[in-house]
Amino acid sequence: MTIKAPNSELNVEIKETKKINNTKASATVVKPTYNDPDVTRGIEIISEVTLTDKKDNVEITAGEGVGKVTKPGLQIPVGEFAINPVPRRMIKENVKKFLPENMGAVVKIIIPEGKTLAPKTMNSRLGIVDGISVLGTTGIARPMSSKAYTDSLRVQIDVAIANDYYDLLFVPGNIGTRIAKEKLVIEDDEIIEMSNFVGFMLEEADKTEKINSITLFGHAGKLIKIAAGIFNTKQSVADARREIMTAYAGLCGADTETMMAIYECITTEDVIKILNEKNLTTSVFELIADKIVELCELKYNIKFHAVIVQMDGSVLNPSKVDEIPFKWI
Repeated sequence: MTIKAPNSELNVEIKETKKINNTKASATVVKPTYNDPDVTRGIEIISEVTLTDKKDNVEITAGEGVGKVTKPGLQIPVGEFAINPVPRRMIKENVKKFLPENMGAVVKIIIPEGKTLAPKTMNSRLGIVDGISVLGTTGIARPMSSKAYTDSLRVQIDVAIANDYYDLLFVPGNIGTRIAKEKLVIEDDEIIEMSNFVGFMLEEADKTEKINSITLFGHAGKLIKIAAGIFNTKQSVADARREIMTAYAGLCGADTETMMAIYECITTEDVIKILNEKNLTTSVFELIADKIVELCELKYNIKFHAVIVQMDGSVLNPSKVDEIPFKWI
């Protein structure tokens, strides 16, 4: 079946159609299993259409597996099903072409696996409950490294601002989130996960012109890259962790033997062990944190702080702790 999308026409394979009664029918499609780690690949999506006597009026609703919005800041108002404006518009435009004369329709979207998959997505952080969301701007699914994924990260900023949070904690991912919740008095909406897209997320925050400060908070293995001007921290894009650690250790007085030992380390945690033995840990990470703040404030018109932690949550640059706008537990 050919449908109209915002920028093109798409051929959609229908898995199954079913007549329920004289005014109601359903169609089932399967989301393509394209080369991507998206947890929604291969799931079934059911559209149930009921004809009404409201001429040319197409109403969108949802059932099992489609989440509801509970927080402001998204494109859909609180209380509505989490189906974004572009998918809604696509549904309406394409259904209208097939309506019988003088008839309208109610289209109900059902995603049977949606509630089960929801915990594996970012939906709960965005205030979407009891299912997953139907997003999109083009009707075409793309890999998570592309605009679709970065847009889903950016929405966190909108939610935070809509809930009147203007001092935010930016973390690389789950480790930073876990430690922040263990160590800080902080609301979920104040924590913004960047993934590897540090530069993108900071730029988007800067565009809002509403954020007072950003505290970069997380494990050393990710955050230290920013001190070298690396704003996409994906390992295949740029690593340089051992080079960064070696250089900063040297700046703090490490001898050649120590610097060589650091350079040979595989993990950041191994480097920290060496720095601990040489009583260099605090001075190295204080310097790294200062450089992170310096580089970020050169690029963005926002006040920055940086707190670097180990896996166990211990802070590697303790002098900065009292400067951040969050209380420690």
